[in-house]
Amino acid sequence: MEVQETEVQTDRIITVPNILSFMRLLGVPLFLWLILVPEADGWAIVVLIFAGISDYLDGKIARKWNQISRVGQILDPLADRLYILATLIGLLLRGIIPWWLVAVLVGRDLIMGVVLAILKKRTGLTGLPVHFIGKAATFCLLYAFPLILLGAGTGTLADVCRVFGWAFALWGTGLYLWAAVLYLEQAARVLRSKPVGTSTSATG
Repeated sequence: MEVQETEVQTDRIITVPNILSFMRLLGVPLFLWLILVPEADGWAIVVLIFAGISDYLDGKIARKWNQISRVGQILDPLADRLYILATLIGLLLRGIIPWWLVAVLVGRDLIMGVVLAILKKRTGLTGLPVHFIGKAATFCLLYAFPLILLGAGTGTLADVCRVFGWAFALWGTGLYLWAAVLYLEQAARVLRSKPVGTSTSATG
């Protein structure tokens, strides 16, 4: 599987991609408040849509304008993970998604966290090169959740959104697990060779 190159190109902290990632981080508690307190699903969906669009744009801009930075390599995947976690919690507490979906996705991230901790301890590496599969999985999940939330209503539009939302969710979950297998294979190869060095890429 081809690996997406994410070599650091700048030491700048304030860049357009980093600003987008930071704004995405700020939207995490806002989304949780919107979906759980006033149950303002419309505004919650707007926040999720912004998250999906900004996730696409920050990577595109970073690569096109040579703005891939160490800070961005931390902020971008962190924002993705927190959005997925916050959305899972919000939808689960609202009774919109089943617990098994939350268990599968959160369990996958916990396993990867343990693997990366072992990798860092034994080799000094802080991450693995990002696979396209991992980014595709995140894309599917970020677009699945707004559709599933829209599908919680009634009417023809809700029915259509529910179908497409769960299609994205199931496909994204499959890709998410597939990406984890690819990362585990990478980690195993690295641990066998025990290279010396540091990488700031993060698994998607």
